[in-house]
Amino acid sequence: MHDRPRLEEAIDVLRAELDVGRSTKTELTTRAAWLAFMRFARQRFATAPTPDSDGLLFQYGTYAFSGRPMFTVDLTRQFDVSDDKGEHEHYLQVHCELRYEREPVLDALGSFDSWFFHDTNGDLDEWFAAMERHLELLLARRPSEIDVYEEPV
Repeated sequence: MHDRPRLEEAIDVLRAELDVGRSTKTELTTRAAWLAFMRFARQRFATAPTPDSDGLLFQYGTYAFSGRPMFTVDLTRQFDVSDDKGEHEHYLQVHCELRYEREPVLDALGSFDSWFFHDTNGDLDEWFAAMERHLELLLARRPSEIDVYEEPV
């Protein structure tokens, strides 16, 4: 665990993955963002080896988080942050939000969410494949907005 990146580095790791193979002129497609998130999700960080210490959240729906309603795909990594005694203090979430102009075909998707946790018996590749099926309509599109941020929860 000592050779794993610290939680404080997670957002920089995600940003670096999003920049792989991308010039300043190239806009990010949904497929490129998804591939970057998968690379980020495979990297392990310095977390406790407990089932809820390192989770991935895939969710989408039409929301007005940025002021006006947009179809939003939120790719999130959640880490359990513990105090010096090993007790749960809070969670740190690192988000990559992809926002799209509203369209009837996207609104018709409704909302969806799914969690995956490292250090459980789940199969990460199977989870990725299942989540990618939810992205089929969006993979070739470019989001109107992308927001990468972290927050304690």
